Amino acid sequence: MPPLRFAYYCSGHGFGHATRVSAFACRLLSIQGVEVFIVSSAPARVLSQCLDQGAHLRQADIDPVIVQPLAYRVDRRKSTEVLARFLSRKDDKLLVEVDWLRRERIDCVLSDAAFLACSAARAASLPSVLITNFTFDSVYSYLATPVIDRDPPSILPATEPDTPVPSAELEPLVNEIHGGYRCADLLLLLPGHIPIPSFGVEPPLPSTGWIARNAFCHDFTDEISDLLLQDQTSIPILPHIDPRVTIPRQVISAPLIVRTPTPKIYTAEGRTEFLTSIGIPSQYHNPEKTKILAVSFGGQTFRKPNSSATNTPARASSPALDDKQLVRNNHAHDLKLKLMLPNHHHNSTPRQSSQTLASTSPIATPSHIFVPGAPPAINTSPVVASTPTFHNYSPLPEEPRFLPSGDWIAVICGLSHAAIQEDHADLPDGFYIAPPSVYVPDLLACCDVMLGKLGYGAVAECVDSCTPFVYVSRPLFIEEYGLKRFLTTEGVGVELSRARYELGDWAARIDEAWMKGRMSKAQKRLRGETGQTTAAAQALADRLVDWTLERTK
Repeated sequence: MPPLRFAYYCSGHGFGHATRVSAFACRLLSIQGVEVFIVSSAPARVLSQCLDQGAHLRQADIDPVIVQPLAYRVDRRKSTEVLARFLSRKDDKLLVEVDWLRRERIDCVLSDAAFLACSAARAASLPSVLITNFTFDSVYSYLATPVIDRDPPSILPATEPDTPVPSAELEPLVNEIHGGYRCADLLLLLPGHIPIPSFGVEPPLPSTGWIARNAFCHDFTDEISDLLLQDQTSIPILPHIDPRVTIPRQVISAPLIVRTPTPKIYTAEGRTEFLTSIGIPSQYHNPEKTKILAVSFGGQTFRKPNSSATNTPARASSPALDDKQLVRNNHAHDLKLKLMLPNHHHNSTPRQSSQTLASTSPIATPSHIFVPGAPPAINTSPVVASTPTFHNYSPLPEEPRFLPSGDWIAVICGLSHAAIQEDHADLPDGFYIAPPSVYVPDLLACCDVMLGKLGYGAVAECVDSCTPFVYVSRPLFIEEYGLKRFLTTEGVGVELSRARYELGDWAARIDEAWMKGRMSKAQKRLRGETGQTTAAAQALADRLVDWTLERTK
């Protein structure tokens, strides 16, 4: 019998797609007679787990990306222009993909979550399967939301004002994406999902109508919340876009698809071996004596504030202030510093070290740490476009703290080789940099809390490892709303306001998350890696292979 050959298209927008594609590809490859061809613009190193098990990788530009001048900020106008340019070349790209699918004798197309893959499968007369928690038709549609994601004042690089894209301009572009997804025959719906408008009859696009327009409580409307509580496998489904396809489309609720830690990481020997390998001194290896914070935003540059605010115990005065007060304080402080700060640009001399990092454009204030890739110092509640904003300036709170006390350290992950090779002495006390090759599931198994931005990969791996997650909101990414709901029900999530993040005032939220999740974390460490997550994913892979064999008879 010839092998069953899957083409697995992976979006290049963010590494969360690639890590879960790699994890599920490994499950498919464990089935005898299955071959997997990954098609993506994601770097090979993120897919190394499945490539090591025999998956093939074809690098290709198969989807547009959301343009982000900073990793937390969406440029709506440029994102729309990128989408329009991609769609102008869509027909040529389809011809390339159809030709490749036929030459490689592919039996089934999988997509996470590239709409072009589903269109190509239809053109090549192949079945296609969406494996995702969201689709990009709703993401692009949400660029019309009147909610404004504003820049912080003075110290961050200047960006264009956040301006909604007119719905009339977006609609024809979104309709093309939506039509591609309508070609899919099967949806494997991952946890943390939002509505998938190419499958469910309700709710329709535009996605701007899914979110309650309340500047102080951004969440799904009651109608969408109720819909998401229903059994998604039994909701009314739209027919296939091709009327000649008579086999009903189907939705299957998928388990958590996630990379899992190595079993020995939960042993004392395995923990020590791992922490040693990433440069953590031995005196910090005992989990009874030292707690570890994992920090992961991507593209980070850490600058130590010119103050005594470190991980040492300090007065906990700033947590008593509410987040709006912190926003006002930070704004006033930054405006004052704008007149005082010297030219920040300088060059650093390279040095080999596992605990150093450089920036070609450092930005620091006496109470500020700037991390590109992380959200800015603004209120967690976005502002509705037509709503005026008033600022009430008042003095800064007493010095903030990054870490709760002296028994905490932090490990930064997600940095490039180039960044790590640079010399930088301004890393905050108690902070360490993990190598780019660090296996994050093992790091999370060792950590007590994670700090980062919401994305499927981070949320799924925190839930799987019972690691409390302190997150900073990115309200223009509509996927976030589903992930927050999942984190609330299946794990421990504590929101850190952008104001507190930007001030370096993390300690109170880290401590809150640890207190909420410490019992579950302790129980997970006692249980160790049980293999249940992998077994559930394997059962899904087996079911997918059976479905494909039935469709390709």
